[in-house]
Amino acid sequence: QWYQRRVRMKGKNCVAIAADKRLGIRFQTVSCDFQKIFPMGKKLFIGLPGLATDVQTFANELKFHANLYNLSENRELSPKTFLSMVIELFIQPEVRPLLH
Repeated sequence: QWYQRRVRMKGKNCVAIAADKRLGIRFQTVSCDFQKIFPMGKKLFIGLPGLATDVQTFANELKFHANLYNLSENRELSPKTFLSMVIELFIQPEVRPLLH
């Protein structure tokens, strides 16, 4: 939607993600400090657009799986592994209603 903007930049040995912190219902602002970018590791972040409850649910699910990976593997989650984890969560039947 037009009001859900994300900005991404890539540089030499660095990246940047920016998002607005507005939470709104139609054209009314409810909050100006809603989190849309979530840390998944020391150098790993994900930005999630969409309905507030779906964003929070999916972010919590991702964080749970990232923590589980860190505990079981005893190492930090790599971006490639994290991408596989996100794709795997997207195809689960429990998560599909969040995508529509």
